[in-house]
Formats: sequence, C-alpha cells, structure tokens
Amino acid sequence: MKKYYDDYFSVVNKKNGKVIVHCGDENDAILMCSLKPDERTYRKEKFIMDQVIDISSTTDKQLPGQIGLPPGQYKIADREIYALEESDLELVDL
Repeated sequence: MKKYYDDYFSVVNKKNGKVIVHCGDENDAILMCSLKPDERTYRKEKFIMDQVIDISSTTDKQLPGQIGLPPGQYKIADREIYALEESDLELVDL
C-alpha cells in the first residue's frame, strides 16, 4: 500500500489563475469544474517530497538543545507572582 499519493488536482479560476480548491481525486476536480464550467478548469500537480526527518523527544518531553527557553514543565510555586498596584485615577464612563 502506498503511504503518500504522488499527485493531486488543483481547480483554478480561468480568468485570474487563483486556486479555488485542491482535490485528491480527479472526479472531485471534475465535479468542482462542472459547477461553473465557463469559469473553472483543473490541472494535475505532483507533490515534491523532500527529506523527512523524524525527531524523538527526550523523557521530559522537550527537545535537546533548547537553550534559553523555559523548561517543558514547571510548578507554579517555583515562580514569584507579582500584583499591580491600584491606580488612583478616576474611572470615565463613556
């Protein structure tokens, strides 16, 4: 069984070339074109498969080498909580 499809179909506007929808099956693209046959056409396109890299996480669920980033998990008690002082300005009711 194939894991990925090699191609797909793009339904485009004939006047300006904007893509309306991407379809995985040619019959779906034909159906979309039949709704407005004077305005739409479809074309076959290929996926460009690039290199796929699988990255596994470490035991604490964060990638190695995350320098400067906060830890994946922390307890709220580890952080100090600051409250803003109340303002002495008057409220304006619009």
